[in-house]
Amino acid sequence: MVLVVFRSRLKPEALPAYTPMAQRMSELARQMPGYHSHQAFTAADGERVTLVEFETEAQMRAWSVHPEHLEAQRIGREQFYASYSLQVCTVERERHFEAGPSA
Repeated sequence: MVLVVFRSRLKPEALPAYTPMAQRMSELARQMPGYHSHQAFTAADGERVTLVEFETEAQMRAWSVHPEHLEAQRIGREQFYASYSLQVCTVERERHFEAGPSA
């Protein structure tokens, strides 16, 4: 499993145009081979964090160079983001827990 951690801060005026672009990228990511999941969070200080999981690095790279995603990246740098950082991580261990129904 490959985990992408995308941390960003939007320019104050960017939100109205950013939202539909982000929604489109979410739809597109879900269609990519090897896509597992993604979640986005916004902290109280405005930092946004998106976690994206793909089965393999090759599948994640295919997403990173998808033509529509490349265009969204370009627009993001030019219009939306005040700053961002991206980390690509390999999951070495994974555990899950889910509590069952109460008796």
